[in-house]
Amino acid sequence: MTEKPKLSIGLIGSGFMGKAHVFGFATAQKVFDLPMQIDLHTVADINDEAATRAAHEFGFRHATSDWRTMLANPEIDVIDVTAPNALHKEMALEAIAAGKHVYCEKPLAPMAADAAEMADAAEAAGIKTQVGFNYICNPMLELAREMIADGELGEIRGYRGLHAEDYMADANAPYTFRHDPSGGGALSDLGSHALATAEFLLGPIARVMGDCVTAISERPDGKDGRRTIEVDDIGRAFLRFESGASGTIEGNWIATGRKMQHDFEVFGSKGALCFSQERFNELHYYATGDAPGRRGFRRIEAAPDHAPYGNFCVAPGHQIGFNDLKAIEVAGYVRAIAGHGPELFSFRKGLRIQHLVESIQRSSNSKSWVDV
Repeated sequence: MTEKPKLSIGLIGSGFMGKAHVFGFATAQKVFDLPMQIDLHTVADINDEAATRAAHEFGFRHATSDWRTMLANPEIDVIDVTAPNALHKEMALEAIAAGKHVYCEKPLAPMAADAAEMADAAEAAGIKTQVGFNYICNPMLELAREMIADGELGEIRGYRGLHAEDYMADANAPYTFRHDPSGGGALSDLGSHALATAEFLLGPIARVMGDCVTAISERPDGKDGRRTIEVDDIGRAFLRFESGASGTIEGNWIATGRKMQHDFEVFGSKGALCFSQERFNELHYYATGDAPGRRGFRRIEAAPDHAPYGNFCVAPGHQIGFNDLKAIEVAGYVRAIAGHGPELFSFRKGLRIQHLVESIQRSSNSKSWVDV
């Protein structure tokens, strides 16, 4: 058997998303027949102690407190950026200049102008990129898109999308990097997922009307003081799609009681779909063609019929999980690097989402529709 070429990973950051990426790498290698062998080479963190601990916990062969040393290492092929949002641009651009492929968590950059610079640099250098929008890797979302494209719902008339969590609901929770006025806020952090899903399902959004609300005006600064909050806690928008359909999205990080409500509803002339990330192995389908007295939303359970569910489990109803979505994302990226398929969510697509976010923010400020 021919030995597969090695793809060596350098990870920046070992927090929640860093760990999720590692799970993705580890699982993808076990459940997919990848064209390359993943090698967890080096992890970088804020100091030597944190990096060494992460290397031991995650299974990396090396650790460093200086992420730039990975750029100079010819053994490393991919730089995986899971550092705070404001650092994405600097790290990605330097990695691209060093000839590394770059996998970056969302948002790609705090501002669309920064994301454009990153996308342009990657394309000019022939670098393969990926932005972490793993929710759209769900087999149930792919099924929904197929049903919409195949006309099973008829003419699409309406859409509702929502990403709501409650990790900022406590007004006494401290100021974090997510509150940075430069690109921060619930719309950017969570609404970006709702926007990515909306375009994944229904195609390009043409116009937006936004409303961004700051409900908690100040927070503890961690130094016995208070800091004014300038970003939104809730970002909403009316949407007009190029197809003629209309709808809404919302990003909300003060939705008390909600932990992962990444939901959507699609309404067509012949049927409808509804989905919730909190039960993301299910898609609910309503068909107007059902006989009177038999109409209602019926549940479609994730199963091996819905690729690549079968790579994880041979039986329906047993369910895949969040980290499995990361594994699907990683598998697609490895195939793209090997030249076996397109990039699933490139820097150019990440730029598109940031452009939509900023268009909604501009609309909220101007209180008018904005063409995108």
